[in-house]
Amino acid sequence: MKVSYLNDNFFSRLETLALNLRADLAGYFGGKHLVKTYGQTVEFADYREYQLGDDIRRIDWNLYGRLEKYYLKLFTDERQMQVQIFLDCSASMEKADPTKAAYAVAFAAALGFLAVHNMDKVTFKQIKGDRAEDPLGTIVGKNTFFRAVNQLENITFDDEAHISTAVTSCPDTSTNNGLSVIISDFFDERDWKKAVDYLVFKKRQVLLVQILSPDEADPSYSGRVNLIDAESLDLLDEKNMKLRITRSMQSAYQDALNDFIGSLKEFCASRGADFISVTSDKPIEKVIFEQLLKVGIMA
Repeated sequence: MKVSYLNDNFFSRLETLALNLRADLAGYFGGKHLVKTYGQTVEFADYREYQLGDDIRRIDWNLYGRLEKYYLKLFTDERQMQVQIFLDCSASMEKADPTKAAYAVAFAAALGFLAVHNMDKVTFKQIKGDRAEDPLGTIVGKNTFFRAVNQLENITFDDEAHISTAVTSCPDTSTNNGLSVIISDFFDERDWKKAVDYLVFKKRQVLLVQILSPDEADPSYSGRVNLIDAESLDLLDEKNMKLRITRSMQSAYQDALNDFIGSLKEFCASRGADFISVTSDKPIEKVIFEQLLKVGIMA
């Protein structure tokens, strides 16, 4: 049975939130993000002395009357950002636990909703093999977003996802104008770090969201089990094996997982990227309010 989190109540609970993007991103005119440059909004920011060639209509004549010097009034500038959401559509995201894939889709949809709520542009990139497919195109505005929601729920999760190749070959990744999010379990044998380096090179704000099922985070298996790689089509693949799970193996697995998550977090910190790791049994709104607020993505 297909699991879905997307409904009116889900999105209404996100209405009070907003994406908090860096003030030094360039962006496009017409959005809601305040940037460090000065612009043409009605919100006063500062004064500076008049210089030859400046628009005399911006001179503050009241200030001139007091100081007998010409000063220009400066106003804040607001920009529209581009939000890219890369979603890992490999089999490992769904086969072991269908709620994991549904959770990933809902998390992507939540970030997409917050983007259009901020008057930003959003694209959903489905990573399948070496490609980042974009069947929904660029989404602007809530009406367009809600028309796309049904299609998000029809995403299929199968085969493999090569994050580094898909992200670095994406043709419409702009420079210095928004947020790029990668949602995955990061169980990718290829070097996904190249994707982060590429996005950082493009001067984008980067967020990695690792989603694990409860069994992946804390497996309760014991005795003899058959371990089958969800992304392998060949049952004779050497990745598939029969094992007797002992308490010491469970402890070793937990240590290895903690090291893996720690390495993800450490690498992202070294690149100025944000990282969170969540399990699919945790309410998405709680993750957004707590973890994304903590790393500074939410406001």
